[in-house]
Amino acid sequence: MSYFGKFYLVGPEARKAADWLFTADVSKPPGTTIYTCMLNARGGVESDLTVSPVAPGSHDPALAPAFEGDGYYLAIGGAIAQQNWSHITKTLQDKKFQCQLIDQSEELGMISVQGPSSRAVLQEVLDADLSNEAFPFSTHKLVKAASCPVRAMRLSFVGEMGWELHIPRKHCVRVYQSIMKAGAKYGITNAGYRAIDSLSIEKGYRHWHADLRPDDTPLEAGLAFTCKLRTDIPFLGREAIEAQKRDGIFRRLVCFTVDEKVPMFGLEAIWRDGKVIGHIRRADFGYAVNKTIAYGYIRNPEGGPVTTEFVKKGEYFLERMGVPYLAKAHTKSPFDPENKRVRGIY
Repeated sequence: MSYFGKFYLVGPEARKAADWLFTADVSKPPGTTIYTCMLNARGGVESDLTVSPVAPGSHDPALAPAFEGDGYYLAIGGAIAQQNWSHITKTLQDKKFQCQLIDQSEELGMISVQGPSSRAVLQEVLDADLSNEAFPFSTHKLVKAASCPVRAMRLSFVGEMGWELHIPRKHCVRVYQSIMKAGAKYGITNAGYRAIDSLSIEKGYRHWHADLRPDDTPLEAGLAFTCKLRTDIPFLGREAIEAQKRDGIFRRLVCFTVDEKVPMFGLEAIWRDGKVIGHIRRADFGYAVNKTIAYGYIRNPEGGPVTTEFVKKGEYFLERMGVPYLAKAHTKSPFDPENKRVRGIY
């Protein structure tokens, strides 16, 4: 996962900048990690990312940089790192915030260890207690891995218990080899991006560029929980989101499953009760649920809002190459909807 973008937002007004940039409330103590979006003025999603408040460091500038004021570590999908850099930089310039955005993407590697045995494997490599009580989900710590300094984050993009290790470049190989050695008895294996695609869609985690684009809002994408609308903290795009919440959601991202094992890739038409109401943005095969899974935005052909009741009612088909396949619409992820696995409950 080393291709990820890894930025630091630091300085006297970094807190003000973070409040304005991020939809979620990131005014948390160091050691916390928050999943959030960044929006444009229209309320469209420019990015989804994790933001981790950090304390000033004094040693490795990539892992724990020194700074004055507040600091945040941003981890961003690598394919959109440059787009994020441009959006953040422009926003900082427009608002004249007194802070810096520092790119350490090339200086830090990243290894993600995920699955039911991830705690057992990493407990042999890290010098930290990885129990739920000592290291809960959505937290991070500076620890040692194979005697090398790393930032460990308990996060998952695949719906399983796991940790991300953000590692200074010079230590990446040593840490990787130690993990593979410790994991051999647990059957550890390397997994590529196609595995991540399948696992993430099965869990319902969003991909920016497919499920999320600058013309999709968090409310439409099922990410209202990332927006600090219950606070009075202003953020970029808030007025548009509040207006949409007030007026109704007329387009909504919906999960579909198809029992027939037919490959789908996106752009398939979505039919509801004999009418086309949208198209698939992203699709893959879910090996745990043993079904094709697809996500697409739908509209109400009558022009009304797309409510949960609207989604639940009706007969759906997904049309692939002219052939319709019966589909089921879901209002929650069909895999582990109670989020037990990411919390280590198996």
